[in-house]
Amino acid sequence: MASANTAVDELIRHFGLEPHPEGGYYSETYRSDKLVRREHAPASDGTRAASTAIYFLLADGAYSAWHRIRSDELWHFYAGSPVEIHSIDERGVLSTRKLGHALDHPGTVFQAMVPAGHWFAARCCDPSTWALVGCTVAPGFEFSEFEIADVDALTAKFPLHRAIIELLGKPAAVAKKA
Repeated sequence: MASANTAVDELIRHFGLEPHPEGGYYSETYRSDKLVRREHAPASDGTRAASTAIYFLLADGAYSAWHRIRSDELWHFYAGSPVEIHSIDERGVLSTRKLGHALDHPGTVFQAMVPAGHWFAARCCDPSTWALVGCTVAPGFEFSEFEIADVDALTAKFPLHRAIIELLGKPAAVAKKA
């Protein structure tokens, strides 16, 4: 059986994963040729790919820092250890879902959806482990609609959630491993 570091290195190499600005590693695997028009799109024609998908790897204590996008994002579990996905809706309600192999890890699900506009962050339930997940976004992901949270502003808006906001607040520096 391969060690965790060997498996992580192999996943990075095999899938051509690159550091993601929110933390972790990713590789886009799908971008629909079909275009949709987003209503009220700022300073553009509003067209987007109908859907996009990525592989996303969390390892070595890396986490997905608080961020939000303008589309729904569906997370899929593939391998490794369970992941916590925290989200805060516009009313300030915090929810936490556990993504993982539902047959091996009670209380986990194979898929979890984060609605458009919610602030969200994710980490391995055990930061010493790793997880390979997928994220499908519809309408498709665009970095122009991606916003990393200002931790102070997010904490001021949702003071009841200060501890988790600060814990997953800023993207950790990621050095390419492969």
